[in-house]
Amino acid sequence: MKLKRVARGDAIRNAAEDPSGTWRDVTDVTGDLSAKCLANDGLAALHGADLTALPELGAYDRLLPCVGSVGKFMCIGLNYSDHAEEAGMAIPDHPILFLKANSAIAGAQDDLLMPRGSKALDWEVELGVIIGKPAKYVDEARALDHVAGYCVVNDVSERDFQLHLTGQWTKGKSCDTFGPIGPWFVTADAVPDPQALSLWAEVNGQRMQAGHSSTMIFTVAQIIAHLSQLMTLHPGDVIATGTPPGVGMGMKPPRYLKPGDEVKAGIEGLGEQVQRVIEDQS
Repeated sequence: MKLKRVARGDAIRNAAEDPSGTWRDVTDVTGDLSAKCLANDGLAALHGADLTALPELGAYDRLLPCVGSVGKFMCIGLNYSDHAEEAGMAIPDHPILFLKANSAIAGAQDDLLMPRGSKALDWEVELGVIIGKPAKYVDEARALDHVAGYCVVNDVSERDFQLHLTGQWTKGKSCDTFGPIGPWFVTADAVPDPQALSLWAEVNGQRMQAGHSSTMIFTVAQIIAHLSQLMTLHPGDVIATGTPPGVGMGMKPPRYLKPGDEVKAGIEGLGEQVQRVIEDQS
């Protein structure tokens, strides 16, 4: 099932796509599609529901991040062998983890703000995993039982901040709007195999990234199992699972985003994001 969150004035509305492709307002059934909703098994009411009996969503002002009140925004680095090669980095023995600030979360159609002093703004399409129930010390065989759904993530990166400001990668990953998630929250039952998805990214209509989740070094199940040995994963936590090759940093010479550029990032069955790059005037 495809779900989305939208803003209509000051109100947040939630919608599900019915079998005919019509978006139905399910807010009165589920409440807001947030960490609290997932923790309370709020999606259960949609299973078996007659969506066609619910009102159509209608017009709205903004497409919101596909899950609200995210607890942790975790990212896995160098999780595609060919991306590690283009970055000139060794394949890791264990999943590389860094955190992206929750303040970076944005909607799938929001503008991408180029921060002050930016020299190397880059794109990274990634498969996002949304945790649905607590996971602590889970094994790989049971790991996917803790997934509520999947989404598109663009792990936007400022490479100069990331690599030259000393410290963790988080510095180049956490600027405002650097974490668009959505457009849709696609429930786990609609994605039978997260290792069977095509990913792509385009800049100004030119295909830059074309990858497949089957080439991940660490699978979604392995990532969840590994992280759950280190910390409890909670409903509403989001994991970005790494990017395939084709990022700007890996090109010769490197190619980075500039104001006016349009970035599209999509995953098979999970929809497509579109962001326009503008200078941060704040």
